[in-house]
Amino acid sequence: MAVSEPAIAVTGATGFIGRSFCARSALGAPAVGSPAHAAGTAALRALVRERRRAEGILPPGVELVEMDLETADVAELTRTLTGVGAIVHLAGRAHVIDERAADPDAAYRRANVDATAKLAEAAVAAGVGRFVFASTIKVNGESTISGRPFLPDDPPQPGDAYARSKHAAEVALQRIAQGTPMLPLILRLPLVYGLHARGNFRRLVDAVAARRWLPFGAIDNRRSLLGLPNLLDAIDAALHAMPERTATTGTSGRNVHLIADAAPVSTPDLVRAIARALGVDARLFPAPVGLLRIAGALTGRAALLERLTGSLEIDSTSFARATGWRTRPFAIDAAMLVA
Repeated sequence: MAVSEPAIAVTGATGFIGRSFCARSALGAPAVGSPAHAAGTAALRALVRERRRAEGILPPGVELVEMDLETADVAELTRTLTGVGAIVHLAGRAHVIDERAADPDAAYRRANVDATAKLAEAAVAAGVGRFVFASTIKVNGESTISGRPFLPDDPPQPGDAYARSKHAAEVALQRIAQGTPMLPLILRLPLVYGLHARGNFRRLVDAVAARRWLPFGAIDNRRSLLGLPNLLDAIDAALHAMPERTATTGTSGRNVHLIADAAPVSTPDLVRAIARALGVDARLFPAPVGLLRIAGALTGRAALLERLTGSLEIDSTSFARATGWRTRPFAIDAAMLVA
């Protein structure tokens, strides 16, 4: 298959999302639910911290450039982006459950805000046409009320250091791209599930696989999640949709979009779906939700329990209108859980 130019640069290529994006893009696999785009596979240039580690993770044919975004300067990044037409920026400091940094805000700012700003400045200088930035729905807030999903135009309400850093990175990207030919596309993501997922999702999968009894049977909530295939389709759509359509975002004009599966799911239904995929019984018992929240407060896990018991719904229609992307329903199978 012919290779089309210019290249696509990827940061965070060895992470959960990045490695799957690179694998699918390197194979030239068509995106399900994405608009058709030109034939051929774009060359991939991965900016990685450790080349040796990346060589054991990423497929052959991906160009590897050893680069630390936190320490690199704009001139160095500009040279690295020569010949690049689009950037998929997945790197950054992810949400840390058990925070140990002495100054979390500073750590998040270096990794998420300063690095993104430098990369955006370099992208403009190198003539990159499109910058796809993976942000978080936590910029909108931590929870929604029934029947009122988050929308792209909702006022930001970031509640912790991670969310504040992602919002600041969005603002920096928009400011740097303003008045330039580069189109910024910001995708705010909820919990992403799929093969190699880590964090809370992996903990839940491990608990179900170990056949532990889980006290979530009485929870009646609605949480929007995002399957990895849906996300990869969305990134593909963000890269290949027609610019004049992509630039139309409704009332915001900020190219901010929320991405999620077609319908939300409750925590008990998520546990049952994981159990079915693993071929085990879902061991749920109905502990009172109020008691769960009290236990979370007493053990320092109030935020985690709020995510398990509360609702967070997302409206993804702005991105579908802008790009032609079609989301699919929540679904989990064994291949998404076990390598």
